[in-house]
Amino acid sequence: MLNDTIAAISTPLSSAGIGIIRISGDDALEIIQSIFKPKKKLNYEKIISHTLRYGYIIDPEYERILDEVLVTFMLNPNTYTCEDIVEINCHGGLVVMQSILSLVLRRGARMAEPGEFTKRAFLNGRIDLSQAEAVMDIIHSKTELALNASVKQLEGSVKKEIDELNEEVLSLIAHVEASIDYPEYDVEELEFSKVKEQCQVIKGRIDKLIRSYDHGRIIREGIKTVIVGRPNVGKSSLLNALLKEQRAIVTEVPGTTRDSLEEYMNVHGIPLKLIDTAGIRITEDIVEKIGVNKSKELIAQADLVLYVIDSSEALTTEDDAIMDLINNQKVIILMNKSDLNQHVKKEHLKEHLQSASIIETSAVSYEGLDQLEQEIKDQFMTGQISSNDETVIHNVRHKQSLEKAYNSIDQVMESIDMGMPEDCWAIDLHNVYEAFGEVTGNHVTEDVISQIFSQFCLGK
Repeated sequence: MLNDTIAAISTPLSSAGIGIIRISGDDALEIIQSIFKPKKKLNYEKIISHTLRYGYIIDPEYERILDEVLVTFMLNPNTYTCEDIVEINCHGGLVVMQSILSLVLRRGARMAEPGEFTKRAFLNGRIDLSQAEAVMDIIHSKTELALNASVKQLEGSVKKEIDELNEEVLSLIAHVEASIDYPEYDVEELEFSKVKEQCQVIKGRIDKLIRSYDHGRIIREGIKTVIVGRPNVGKSSLLNALLKEQRAIVTEVPGTTRDSLEEYMNVHGIPLKLIDTAGIRITEDIVEKIGVNKSKELIAQADLVLYVIDSSEALTTEDDAIMDLINNQKVIILMNKSDLNQHVKKEHLKEHLQSASIIETSAVSYEGLDQLEQEIKDQFMTGQISSNDETVIHNVRHKQSLEKAYNSIDQVMESIDMGMPEDCWAIDLHNVYEAFGEVTGNHVTEDVISQIFSQFCLGK
């Protein structure tokens, strides 16, 4: 399949000023030559890479002009896929883009699979697997902070860190195996304490990368924030106030919200995944009961719980039950309806949720919303992520592979302490090397590669 010439539409299938059809492979120049009529004569044998030519796409079978275009020529190996690439810049629109793509496919190309252009960039050695995954993260970035983290990974921040660790591990492997295989030669004596010391340094660097994942995941996916409370305390009104739009239906009828509602918002550059849930109470309504059970499931999965109470009314047994439910979560209590007479004391709330922050809010006057956003930022981002240049991982696959490496390097240190032979050390050190290779793509199966690139969009 790598020998095939592939093509796909690389821009959204909608009306737009420009649409792009991308062609990559050995036959890319031959295909474009058969359908492109340049305004000025063009010698394809002497074409200069990374240049644009103006002309028309013509269906030779019917001698019909399909569109007026600009064609970009990019010659291997200095291209995204390391192959010859041609991009047809046509007018944006579903019909014209599909017509040109259909013509390209009839002239010998095949339809690209999702992510196949980036997959070829990886297989041809232009980028490693972590950089390939960063491409998709860039496309799906929800905030500037997430975009910056993904761009750093695309530039090779993770690859550089793993390559440095790999060099240290390979040096240890070479030293250990030399002492095993050539004991009769004048090989520097293997000092157990020195090997253990080097392993400790490697272990510390791996641990630092693993610990960066929680912040990295938040940057990439957002803080999963569940809004909970009993019915009619103002949860949906609060959601609308935070989003500054009427996204959720609000009525005075308890139980209006039957299902969860998800929306993203930006809090100081941090994506916040807000989930408005059904009010939690005992009910005989079958549909509402399903919503209440789903609310409880979402609480268990949340990074943050915004517990909303109606501070103009006394707390109820339902409030007490909710506080017991969220007692082990990270919680911010919102004393809503602060513009009305207050009937709830903060001291009583602290008795139930001692570690929770308490903020007085009003979905009507927007009181307390700025304070809430600042509190979220202070709790989740302590400054180290947005202000320094340290490598941060935000991919669960990378974390799992690094955990394998961590456990294996830990096993080496245990083997040394137990007086195990050097052969055992070497096996575990090789396991560390293999785990690092899973991150960069040097040691992954074809199934893993296919799974990763299947998540990409067409044309990328």
